[in-house]
Amino acid sequence: MGRFRFDLLLLLLAVHWGPALSDLVISKLDRRIDLTSQIVRMTISLKVENKGPDPVSKVSLTFPEHQANNLALLVAVSTEGKGKTRGPTTNLPIKINQPDDSPPSLIWYAAILPKELVKGESLTIDVLAVFTHTLRAFPEKITQSEPQLFLFQESAHFPSPYKVKSQSMTVKIPSENIESYTKLENTKFSNSEIKYGPYENLPPFSYSPVIIHFPSNKPFAVAQELIREIEISHWGNVQVTEHYTVIHGGAKSTGEFSRLDFQTRPHVRGASAFRNLLAMLPPRAHSIYYRDAIGNISTSNIYGDSSKTLLEIEPRYPMFGGWKTSFTIGYGLPLQDFLFQSEGTRFLNITFGSPMNDILVENLTVKVVLPEGSKDISVSVPFPVKQSQETKFSHLDIAGRPTIVVEKINVVPEHNQYFQVHYKFSNISLLTEPLMLIFGFFSLFVACIIYMHADFTISKSSASYLAKLQWDEVLGTIQLLQDIINRCLLVHDKLEASLRDLSRTGDVQACKAVRKAADNLLKDLSKESKPLLSLLQSSPQAAHIFPKVEELVVKERDLQEKIMLKHTMVVDSYEKKSGGRDIENRVASIQQKITVLKQEVDDLVEFVEDI
Repeated sequence: MGRFRFDLLLLLLAVHWGPALSDLVISKLDRRIDLTSQIVRMTISLKVENKGPDPVSKVSLTFPEHQANNLALLVAVSTEGKGKTRGPTTNLPIKINQPDDSPPSLIWYAAILPKELVKGESLTIDVLAVFTHTLRAFPEKITQSEPQLFLFQESAHFPSPYKVKSQSMTVKIPSENIESYTKLENTKFSNSEIKYGPYENLPPFSYSPVIIHFPSNKPFAVAQELIREIEISHWGNVQVTEHYTVIHGGAKSTGEFSRLDFQTRPHVRGASAFRNLLAMLPPRAHSIYYRDAIGNISTSNIYGDSSKTLLEIEPRYPMFGGWKTSFTIGYGLPLQDFLFQSEGTRFLNITFGSPMNDILVENLTVKVVLPEGSKDISVSVPFPVKQSQETKFSHLDIAGRPTIVVEKINVVPEHNQYFQVHYKFSNISLLTEPLMLIFGFFSLFVACIIYMHADFTISKSSASYLAKLQWDEVLGTIQLLQDIINRCLLVHDKLEASLRDLSRTGDVQACKAVRKAADNLLKDLSKESKPLLSLLQSSPQAAHIFPKVEELVVKERDLQEKIMLKHTMVVDSYEKKSGGRDIENRVASIQQKITVLKQEVDDLVEFVEDI
């Protein structure tokens, strides 16, 4: 039904537009369609003659809407004369020229001639039309071991709005293997080419449907998104970083994947998959890397000569239909090979598209990051694109680096042409970052010098400084008292030791001598502690800790008295020749009090040490 409607549409157009465009006649039209990759390339060579009285300034080209929607590139060149009189070729501007009363299912393009074609003159025009997403996988899903098959639909007659005296079409497929193809009059299949025609005296908008079903295991690599960032450094380098999101755009893989089968028979059990991609980089590319979200990928190879650098990359897994991967490649380029200067203006001259062979890019974003301070920026691209500008901030940037953003959809290898970014830049701006570094280090050194020589102490007349001095005095006093207490405790230990020696040797005089020395020492320590206690009592800073310190002193004196009492009782008992058990019974109650006091004194000493 769809074909019938399109045939009917072309018939109505032929009736309606035939007389209006009858001044031009195509004496010969040859089409060649290349189906050897996922990108369909159609070359059309047509010889146009003006049979009418009026001069003609344009030649119309028409494509069905389903083809025009997938048209990635359309270029035309003209040549005057033939044979030895054949003149130079001229690029023809092409624009959409849709008539008001033309149906939307047929898209019109106009190739503007370099000069008007008068009556009786002829002109040869060569047209290149590149289509994407034209081949349809049939079946749409296959297993690991099945080959890919594709359907291609076309008309054996080019739907030209002019009468065609003679035309032919040649379709080239990847190999001699073919499932089926439409057989018309004058159809010939030889090697890997199918030729239709020649067909003579065809009316305008002639249409003859053709369907070709053929196998193809060529890589159907589709970059759903590619972001190219080209960063210019006037210190001698152009850094290129490319972020890819790639999917296999062929027949989707179904069923289980067996890596063992793939490894043992990759050309049979993985014929539809592709394992690597090849990027053709400029000849002096350096610092090349290839990584994905996990990290660096070592399965890559680089080959180079004086004219090019080839980067062969291999994803972490073979790419079957519908499988997706993301990765990044980056490389540096010598600045002098791509940045030039003319009449005070600098311009970058670099290729636009992906450096990978036969990859289709659905959404391409090219970002050109210019040095900070660039101005009067303009972009020259040889085909229509969407342009915008943003700012990127990097290290040592103040105002940021102006960034030109160029976007295009449906990008094919033919778009990998040179484009230019013009801008003005002062050489003085090159000194900005080095001067910033010098000033930064100088400021750091000056700050260090000031810090080492300046007095940052708090003013000696301020309340906080005085409070700090008072608190330091309190801490010092407590430390002195703690030393006195510790010395007293050592004296206590010596008295206890003298009693143990008395029980062992019975030497009363030696024990009395230790007692006498201890009495003198304890008296001296008591005198030393009195002014310290008075100082703490009078200091407001010590109000919260003085009670504990005072309690410590009182407990120590109680302990001192009990130990002296015990010492006296034991010595007296030895002088009276009392028995050992008798002595223990007399001092038992005092010993209990001494044990309790020692524990209390130890706890208070620990508290004071924490202060």
